[in-house]
Amino acid sequence: MKPWRALGWIAIIAVAIYCVVHLQTVIMSIIIGVFFTALLLPPARWLRRRGLGRGLATTAVFVGGLLLAAALIALLVPPTVSGISEMSDSLGKALRELRGIGARLGIDTEHLAAQAGDYVSKRGQQITTTALTGARTVGEIVIGSVLALILAIYFVHGGDRLFQWLLELMPVSSRGRIRATGELIFDVVGRYIRGVALVGLVDGFFIGLALWILGVPIALPLAVLTFVGAFLPVVGAFLAGLLAAVVAFVAKGWLIALIVVAVTLLVQQIEGHVLAPQIYGRALDLPGAVILVAIAVGSLLAGITGAFLAAPVASVIVALLRNRDILGGGALAPARA
Repeated sequence: MKPWRALGWIAIIAVAIYCVVHLQTVIMSIIIGVFFTALLLPPARWLRRRGLGRGLATTAVFVGGLLLAAALIALLVPPTVSGISEMSDSLGKALRELRGIGARLGIDTEHLAAQAGDYVSKRGQQITTTALTGARTVGEIVIGSVLALILAIYFVHGGDRLFQWLLELMPVSSRGRIRATGELIFDVVGRYIRGVALVGLVDGFFIGLALWILGVPIALPLAVLTFVGAFLPVVGAFLAGLLAAVVAFVAKGWLIALIVVAVTLLVQQIEGHVLAPQIYGRALDLPGAVILVAIAVGSLLAGITGAFLAAPVASVIVALLRNRDILGGGALAPARA
């Protein structure tokens, strides 16, 4: 790649980062809308091939998705409420066990509890301010989610027409490269999102099944959290497993908690070494260190949302680097699954 071309791409990336930071809600809504599109476009195209028009296929896919989400929420709420009430009964026992362990190790747990209470009382105003900021963040998330859903409907219905319209605004000489780049990016994002969803579904099913067999409360919500955690590679799996172990300890004691940790590690090892390579393929293979750095950078730039988007963005960048012919003006190299 020529030096001036590399400088041009660096400038484009810098402008993109600037826009993400200062127009975070809008930019993130567009990106998440593309993610929804990557999940929902294949079934919509399947319906179109069987004779449904664009409008009917789009309506069927999104109505089905909303009904599935509503059913999932209705399925999650009752066990979560009952599980939390069950956990509250076990929390006192778990705290007494921790205090006993601390006393045997020579740790003054009563003094630590008193210090924690003093810290919380002294930071009351700060906690209130943080809560208000969190409420504002929740409002931004709601607005961004609605915008992302509307954009996803538009993209599924007529995204190809929109892309063609944008191409016609570009110089004729660059349309081929822009088309190839856009198709590569959407292909990578689509395979990444569908792959993560499938891997998370497998992880959530087996870990949730183990929690249910062991009698751990809120097993179904923890399984769903494991599924969601798959969209935050490395870190998400660790946090979901840690929370499951904590819940198991509070409700059932040390032995069950250790079994939950062992099951979680086993499932994640099978997923990391067997399932994920088969689903993602070499084209989306990123070293763990690269993923961790990408998540750290994404969280610094855009908080939790940036952390979730870091891995797919990194996958797109790596795919573009592996297909240098696009950047240099040549034909699109075939992406290997």
